[in-house]
Amino acid sequence: MGNSTDIILSQNLANAWQEINKTPGVMGGDACIRETRIPVWLLVSYRRSGMNEAKILDNYPTLSAADLANAWTYAETYPEEIEAAIQKHEEA
Repeated sequence: MGNSTDIILSQNLANAWQEINKTPGVMGGDACIRETRIPVWLLVSYRRSGMNEAKILDNYPTLSAADLANAWTYAETYPEEIEAAIQKHEEA
């Protein structure tokens, strides 16, 4: 059995993934913030270009700080997926 930190981390990740959806046929099946068409890779791309969280939230008023935290956690957990999506869209 895992220690309490492992259990809390598992619960937090499970909650985060409830807020990130992949729907075939929606945004190419990319991971998006729940009930939106805002892909995680796009938010990561904005962040890398120097846009801070306040500006992202200004540009996407339907998003919350918790949505961004979930996006960052998802991106850290699946970096290859996010990198591939960013590269695919930069080449398009």
